[in-house]
Amino acid sequence: MVTTLPSVDVVTVGVGWTGGIVAAECSKAGLKVVGLERGQKRGTEDYLNVHDEYRYAIRYDIMQNLSKETVSFRNNSKMRALPMRQLGSFLLGEGLGGSGTHWNGMSYRFLPYDFQIKTLTDERYGPNKLDPDYLLQDWALTYDQLEPYFDKFEKTAGISGEDKNPFAGKRANPFPTPPMKMTPMLEQFEKAAKNLKLSPYMVPSANVSEVYKNPDGETINACQYCGFCERFGCEYGAKSSAEITVVPTALKTGNFDLRFNSNVVEILKQGNKVTGVKYIDTISGEEFIQPANVVVLTSYVFNNAKLLMISNIGQPYDPTTGKGTLGRNYCYQILPGAAGFFDEQYNTFMGAGSLGMTVDDYNGDNFDHSELDFIHGGNIALTQTGTRPIGSNPTPPDTPTWGPEFKKQSIHYYTRSFGIGAQGASMPHKENYMSLDTVYKDAYGLPLMQLTYNFTDQDRALHKFISARAADIMKEMGAKTIVPSAEITDYNIVPYQTTHNTGGTVMSSTPENGVVNNYLQHWDVENLFAVSAGNFAHNSGYNPTGTLGALAYRCAEGIINYSKSGGSLV
Repeated sequence: MVTTLPSVDVVTVGVGWTGGIVAAECSKAGLKVVGLERGQKRGTEDYLNVHDEYRYAIRYDIMQNLSKETVSFRNNSKMRALPMRQLGSFLLGEGLGGSGTHWNGMSYRFLPYDFQIKTLTDERYGPNKLDPDYLLQDWALTYDQLEPYFDKFEKTAGISGEDKNPFAGKRANPFPTPPMKMTPMLEQFEKAAKNLKLSPYMVPSANVSEVYKNPDGETINACQYCGFCERFGCEYGAKSSAEITVVPTALKTGNFDLRFNSNVVEILKQGNKVTGVKYIDTISGEEFIQPANVVVLTSYVFNNAKLLMISNIGQPYDPTTGKGTLGRNYCYQILPGAAGFFDEQYNTFMGAGSLGMTVDDYNGDNFDHSELDFIHGGNIALTQTGTRPIGSNPTPPDTPTWGPEFKKQSIHYYTRSFGIGAQGASMPHKENYMSLDTVYKDAYGLPLMQLTYNFTDQDRALHKFISARAADIMKEMGAKTIVPSAEITDYNIVPYQTTHNTGGTVMSSTPENGVVNNYLQHWDVENLFAVSAGNFAHNSGYNPTGTLGALAYRCAEGIINYSKSGGSLV
């Protein structure tokens, strides 16, 4: 039996950064909001014993339970897709805060070039720079239009940084807090980069550099540089996340009802509007219908697209005909770089998720691509995140992979090696997309999300070029042994890479080119909004969270406006 609950103004599906931002803004505006989170309640008090590398970094204690919900994967449409049985390439979050709980905290703004990538690439290099199989398109917003929302997210999260990047878009205000501490490793990187005529600056960080009270009155503590950020919650409350910022703000209004263990299985639709959602209590197995005037999909990339597909809202993408937009433009990232081995020791075991220094000279269109067979690039950074002993056994190339010599070299180089890495941008290709699996189902009887994805020639050329640039910096830093990243071939979902998946529910200027408009309002259903990195038309050379946070504030503004007047917002 399904229980129908009293109707509310807004229901969000997921309570991480996006769901938290939407809930906070809408509840402050007087709207009654229900947040449905399929995971558990958690906060700083739950992370007091979090420095357990095996439990959290190796066994993924606070990540998604793949025995209940996962994705299937294949490199191309001729292969049989198989379920991902163990977390690997990306780490999906579950519980209050979502993947924003275990993120590293790097909070960049995408470059102005990113938002007008099709127009600006064509203007500089002509319309044939990329093969037409790459589905390049402008976003439905420019950087300048999104800047106020970037500003709002950074003030909410207390982002620490410095305005020294000559390639960045213009800022209305400085960073809310100063950059993180400079370490000997970072000083060495900075000197080497300047010697190579590059422009280094400190990574913008949600590991806040000093105690900060945000505009909503929430306090974020100062980072302790313990080295347990990525894959861990922060027991100090010093890494900005939804559960210490926007969620408390929403709850204080009295207009926000937060429900845990609530897995949404369907968006309910009648005519050209949605009426609410159906969800299952994952503890009791009871089914509920939550009616709402506005439904907002604020879960991860895969789940937002999956719910739309399951609920038959929008036209799924067909790579054969090119028709449909739902599931199209799935992108990931590539990870060029170089490892270096030194004689001197460094405090590699100390650090923070966003403690680092980076350069953008080879990101976006900040360098001439005329003679290159790719576009875009990646930020190149040295990050001191804290080298943990179980997952880190750095050894020079000719070292045996086991035995006494391996142990000796591993111990020796634990504090004498580090990597310079890059986040390579990813361009959409017609053969990379998301769809529903026709064979495998989740624990609730719903089809798994199926990923069809492989690296492209664009990816391989970019990876090779950026790895060489990283090796140049490593050489200038004085490493005695330099190991550039091996050239990439086919994408493999097994080893960890990044949790920076994008696309599938792209934002567009017209219904023909995307799923949602620039307020993240669905083109076909006016009281349905969907906000995630799925809205990105391509992936940039940065972490996505800063740009995603800005889009969430844009979305919240749209929902509030819609609640007053209805209709399409564009």
